[in-house]
Amino acid sequence: MSTEKTTRITVAGAGFAAITGVRELRKKLPTAEITLVAPKPEFIYLPSLIWVPYGIRSGDDLRFDIRPLLKKLKVAYRQAPVTGISGDGRLLETGDGPIENDALLIATGGRYIKKLPGIENAITICEGVEAAQKMGASLKTLEGGTIALGFGGNPKEPSAMRGGPMFELLFGLDTWLRKQGKRDSFRLVFFTPAPRPGARLGEKAVEKMLGEMKKRGIETHLGHKIKSFENNVVTTEGGEIPADLILFMPGLTGPAWMQGSPLPASPGGMIQADRMTAVKDMERVYVAGDAGSFPGPDWMPKQAHMADLQATAAAKNIALNLAGKPASEKFKVELLCIIDSLDKGMMIYRGEKRGMALPSMRPLHWAKRSFEKVYLRRFKS
Repeated sequence: MSTEKTTRITVAGAGFAAITGVRELRKKLPTAEITLVAPKPEFIYLPSLIWVPYGIRSGDDLRFDIRPLLKKLKVAYRQAPVTGISGDGRLLETGDGPIENDALLIATGGRYIKKLPGIENAITICEGVEAAQKMGASLKTLEGGTIALGFGGNPKEPSAMRGGPMFELLFGLDTWLRKQGKRDSFRLVFFTPAPRPGARLGEKAVEKMLGEMKKRGIETHLGHKIKSFENNVVTTEGGEIPADLILFMPGLTGPAWMQGSPLPASPGGMIQADRMTAVKDMERVYVAGDAGSFPGPDWMPKQAHMADLQATAAAKNIALNLAGKPASEKFKVELLCIIDSLDKGMMIYRGEKRGMALPSMRPLHWAKRSFEKVYLRRFKS
């Protein structure tokens, strides 16, 4: 297939994978008709939500209208929710009608598993700006008490968890309370079903995390299955944690719209893809980011950096397919994050051949803020 102007490519989503996807597709296919579909023309820089509760960032600092960028890239925008897929992938079903394509990149993200009783009583900060603001408002009402922070997973999809932001909230909250002169009035308790939290970051990282918790006087409740969050109590098979504020990151599963569609589902409910990000048994249909389930090491993260790497590979493979060639670009598996604590940061890196964990230091906090500035520049120019 040629890459003439009539070539139609659809990208579903408006997060990290979608934005990286349209940028890379435009580089590879300068004359293709590219359309991005999303319910809102809005990108939210999720990694910096951890600073919103303390007033270091506001919602407006992290929320961007994507239409100027799309116009610059000559990408059309269709405002609609995705509702399904048909025609062997050549039709993306939306709330505004079907959209035909010659190639499709799905980057709509996953969703959090919210089945535990009383989970509505817990704040999940990565749900967006409103959740981060709700955390900040709750902190202002407390002069003391217990704050419980934790994360869960998807038992059928080991990689479908996001624990990094909870470590950041944990250490950042301790730092903030100390700066407010209120740390002695609060009990901080970290909980998770995993007996060794952060194991996917590497054993060195686990030791550093647990060491940091001990140094800061943070209690731990580890290795017990979570049962409920009712009546301001975190109930686990190992006991109860009465709490004045509960912050919790559930495990991830696939987007709700894929249910009932012909898309192949992984055991954990995500879109099954290969190492080239190609959706299994569907021609020229790709997935990147949290919506997908990919082969790789069990520590492969669900994070913005990984979504960018997958979207880059997907764009290259779509260009190959449209030129009549088979997909051959595998995405790089890499975990890279700075666990921020408001004034310092701990850098964790894990690749397929090596890994490292740098101790908490002030320059890494500023490195995280600098990276944010560089990444967001694309929406401001």
